[in-house]
Amino acid sequence: MTFKSAMIAALAPLTLSTSLFFSQITTAAEVPPGTKLTKVQHLTRGIGAEPSSLDPHLVTGTPGAFVVRDLFEGLTTEDPNGKIIPGQAERWTVSDDKKVYTFYLRKNLKWSNGDPVTAHDFVLSFRRSVDPGLASPYSWYIELIGIKNANEALRGKVKPETIGVKALDDTTLEITLNQPTPYFIKTLAHYTTYPVHSATVKKYGKKWTLPQNIVSNGPYKLTKWVVNERIESERNPYYWDNKKTVIDHVTYYPIESSNTELDRYRAGELDITHTIAENHYKKLKKTIPDEVKTHGIVATYYYSINLLKKPFDDVRVRKALSLAIDRDIIAKKVLGLGEIPAYNYIPPYVDGYQAVESPFANMTQKERIQLAQKYLKEAGITEKNPLKFQVLYNTLEAHKKVAIALYSMWQKNLKHVKVEILNQEWKTFLTNKEQGNFVVARDGWNGDYNEASTMLSTLLSYSKQNYGRWKNKTFDQLFTEATVAENPSLYYQKAEKLIQEEMPIIPLYYYVSKNLVKPSIGGFSNRHPLDNFLSKDLYKVQL
Repeated sequence: MTFKSAMIAALAPLTLSTSLFFSQITTAAEVPPGTKLTKVQHLTRGIGAEPSSLDPHLVTGTPGAFVVRDLFEGLTTEDPNGKIIPGQAERWTVSDDKKVYTFYLRKNLKWSNGDPVTAHDFVLSFRRSVDPGLASPYSWYIELIGIKNANEALRGKVKPETIGVKALDDTTLEITLNQPTPYFIKTLAHYTTYPVHSATVKKYGKKWTLPQNIVSNGPYKLTKWVVNERIESERNPYYWDNKKTVIDHVTYYPIESSNTELDRYRAGELDITHTIAENHYKKLKKTIPDEVKTHGIVATYYYSINLLKKPFDDVRVRKALSLAIDRDIIAKKVLGLGEIPAYNYIPPYVDGYQAVESPFANMTQKERIQLAQKYLKEAGITEKNPLKFQVLYNTLEAHKKVAIALYSMWQKNLKHVKVEILNQEWKTFLTNKEQGNFVVARDGWNGDYNEASTMLSTLLSYSKQNYGRWKNKTFDQLFTEATVAENPSLYYQKAEKLIQEEMPIIPLYYYVSKNLVKPSIGGFSNRHPLDNFLSKDLYKVQL
C-alpha cells in the first residue's frame, strides 16, 4: 500500500523497559516560529451524527468519540501521527514479568472545576467501566486489554473493587495484568480507560454530562449541547498543558448528510468536515486539491449478519451473500475515494501483522456468483422458499449508496432473493443493532489501537460489538493464545481464516479517512492511522 510505511512509522511500538521517561515530547499544538495566528481561535468541525453519549464509559461510535477525546484524557494519549505519548501520566515502569505497570501522574493535575486529579480517580473509573450495573457498551475492552479480574467482574463473579487497579498514593497508579500484553500501553489512549469525576457522577447520575454539570480533565470543557444541532466546548484552564493549547473554542456539528456538510463547509461554517461527499470528490480534487485530505486508516467497512435469525445460521447463506457482491465496483465506482476492496476483516497494513489470502479474492466475479448460487441452492433456497430479508443502514449518503448497490447485486446475481433496505438515524440504528433487532446491518470498525487484536476483538463471543452473535470457542482461544505468543500474527492469521470459513460478517472495503480542511487550519497531519486528530493539536493561521 502506498501509505503502509507511513502508517507503520507513525505508530511504531514502544520498547518497554524497566522505566520509561518522556521529557522532550511535545503534547499540544506545534506552531512553527513566525506563524501569524488569528485573533479568534474558534474551530468548527463536523462529527457525522448526534453522539450516543458524552460519558467516556457509555459512548460508542465515532461521533461521540470525537468530542470525548477533547473533553477527557487518559494515562496516555496520541500525537498527530498516532504515536503513543504520555497523557495524564508523565512516565511509567514495568515489572520484570511484564505484568505490573506503575504509572506516575503529572504533578498538580486538575479537573475542570479545580479539584485535583488523583490515582484514586482512575481506580474508581476503571471499576466503574466494568460494573455490570453500568452496562458499559465497551466494558469488554477492559477484559480485552488483560486487566486482572476484569473478566470475573464483568460477569458478576467478583466485585469491581477486585480488579487489578489500585492507587499506591495520590499520584501513583498500579495496574496488574493477567499476562504480559505487548500492546497494553497502546490501549490506554482509548476513552474507555479515561477517568470520570466520581463526585459529579454520583451527584447527577445520568445527567452528569449536561453542560451545567459536567466536570472533565481534558484540554476542553463542555459549555453547550443542543441535541441534533451543535455541541460547544472551550479551553479548560486547569488542563496541565493548557499553555500550549491554541484553539480556544470548538463547535462540533452532528451533520449526517455529507452533501449538507459540504454546503456548510463551502459557506464557511465548518473548518473540518467529518467526511467528503462521494459525488463531489473528483471535482473537489480538481478545484480545491489542497483542502482534500485522505489517507489509509486501520478500519474496515462491513455488514453484520444476525446468526440468530434463520436461515442466516446456515454458513452457505452467509457465503452466498458475500460472494454475490462485486467489491471492486463498491470501492472504485460507488465510492471512489481510494477505498480498498476487502475480502478479509483485518486490514493488510496493520502494524506487525502478515495478512492471509482469502480463497475468494483471486476468483473472477463470475466464478464467485456461480459459487454463491450453488450455496443458496444447497441451503434450500427455491422459488417456493425464497430468501427474504431486510438490510439496515444509518443515515449517510455513502451508506445509502452502498446499501443500494448491495440490493442491486443480490437481486441480480442471486435467484429467489428478495431484499428490502431500511434507513434509520444513528441512535435508533445503534440501539437496534445492540438489541439484535436486525437481519443484515451496515457495520464498520475503526481500530482502537494499531494492532490486529483491535479488529478481531469485536468478534469475540463476549464482545458487545459482536452484533451478529457469532460464537466460536476456537476463535476465542486463538485470540487468548495470541496475547502471550512470541509471534501473535500466526494466531491472528488462524483467526482470520476462521472468519473466512464461517463468514459471520461480510467485509466490503478498507476505509480511508476523508476530510475537507480549510487552508487556515494548522497542525492537521493527515497521517494518523486511527484518524483520531485532537483539537488541542490544531491552530488557525492568518491567510
